[in-house]
Amino acid sequence: MQRTVIEIEEAAQTLKLLGDKTRLTIVGLLKDNECCVCEFVEVLNMSQPSISQHLRKLRDTKLVKEKRKGQWIFYSLNTSHAAYPIVEQVLEHLPDQREKLAALEKAGLRIRCE
Repeated sequence: MQRTVIEIEEAAQTLKLLGDKTRLTIVGLLKDNECCVCEFVEVLNMSQPSISQHLRKLRDTKLVKEKRKGQWIFYSLNTSHAAYPIVEQVLEHLPDQREKLAALEKAGLRIRCE
């Protein structure tokens, strides 16, 4: 396995972003899924503007990418980002967030639009 070397500044910026509980949870939710802002609002029980601010910070550093589907914007992790190996390592040591999305789906609140 070839080791990826990341510049200190980029590593520090990535770790700083992941140092926030909300952003870390968002990244955990995106580990295996695409999500819409309204899904984060439901799961995290926070306002849409607050979630959007966290997503903006993740998007500005290109750790998260967005894709428009009709009127919805879906977010996903940018696995080709230079600092993604750091994100991946951090997520390996955290509880799986899939149960939160499963509960959302069970409640009929998961967005399914194409």
